[in-house]
This record gives sequence, structure tokens and C-alpha cells, in this order.
Amino acid sequence: MEDVPDDRPELGLPLRRALIGRVPGGGVRPRTQNGDRMIVVGIDPGTASTGYGVVEGSGSTLSMLAAGVIETPAGVRLERRLAEIHGHVVELLQGYRPDAVAIEELYFGANARTAFAVGQARGVVLLAAGQRGIPSRSYTPQQVKGAVCGNGRASKEQVGRMVARLLGLSEPPSPDHAADALAVAICECNRSPFDRALARTAPESEARG
Repeated sequence: MEDVPDDRPELGLPLRRALIGRVPGGGVRPRTQNGDRMIVVGIDPGTASTGYGVVEGSGSTLSMLAAGVIETPAGVRLERRLAEIHGHVVELLQGYRPDAVAIEELYFGANARTAFAVGQARGVVLLAAGQRGIPSRSYTPQQVKGAVCGNGRASKEQVGRMVARLLGLSEPPSPDHAADALAVAICECNRSPFDRALARTAPESEARG
């Protein structure tokens, strides 16, 4: 993991991105060529820190393509921070051309200030996905923990260890926001084959009816 300084002078923000892996310049492959493989970008939203994780699923095998955190400084105006988050999410979507975006929902026990911050960050992520016609799905923290650990009340440490195990990593991913984003992406990868199977059987059921 390394810290990469922001090289986008148009906003002038001292953004820091902790990266595991990198966004490929030429994209991975068109979504229409994915077949049974799929790529999911998972997002753990927040105005100060937005975690992201890119996971590729192929059958029962999951692998990490990239993970990290988009950080924006507190002293910058909100609209500029949101624009920066949007810009870097767009880079991820253009670079990896995912089949889906999975976003963690707000924990219901969060205070109002945290709720607004998370909601604003979620909005710009959904906007970036919507502009590119990429389907998005939201998951609660309990759903994510249940999908990854089999326990909706698992600790962050348990989530990190299971994410590492499922993705074949030598150690839990860091920081926590990146690990959470990878867990959200795993949750979507595990659900999508079931959804695709339902979609294939629906026309057959209608034809028989």
C-alpha cells in the first residue's frame, strides 16, 4: 500500500489516496464480454474518507483488483470535496468498467451529522454510476457482515480477516474503509449469480404461462 498525492491541479485539493492496485489506463474489458465473470466496485461512502474496493468474480473464485481510500480535507468547501469524490469514482468506473456498483448504506444508529455526510457521498457515487448506466445496489452493514462472515454482528476485525480469506490475500486489507468496500463488493458478487439465474428463468416461466 502506498500514498499517492493528488495530481489534479484543477481543484487544488491535497487529496491522499491509499491504494492497493491501480486503475488500469485502458480498461479491463467491455462488460458485454464478461460472460460468467463479473467486476464489482464496492463503495464505503463518506465525505472525509470514501473507501473503494474492486472485486472480480469468476464462478466461485473471487479476486481483488484494487482497493483504497479517497480522502478529502475538512477545510475545503463541501461542494469541492464532493466533486473530487465524484471525479475519482468516475476514474474507477472508466478504468475497470464494472458490471455493478455496490454501496454500503448508512448505519441506522449514526448521528445526524454523520448521516448527512454519508448521504451526500452516496449521492455523488450513485450519480457517477447512473451517468454510465451501471446498475447499483445498496446493502446495510448487517447484510454485508452476514454475507461475508455469516454473522450480521461481526466485528471489523472479523470482517477484515474474512475478506482476506475470501480474496486469497496474505493479510486483512487496510485501512478499514477499503476493507469495508471490498466486503460490500463481495456481497454483490455473491448475490448477482442468483439474480442472473432468476432473470433467465423468468421468460421461460412467462412462456409456459
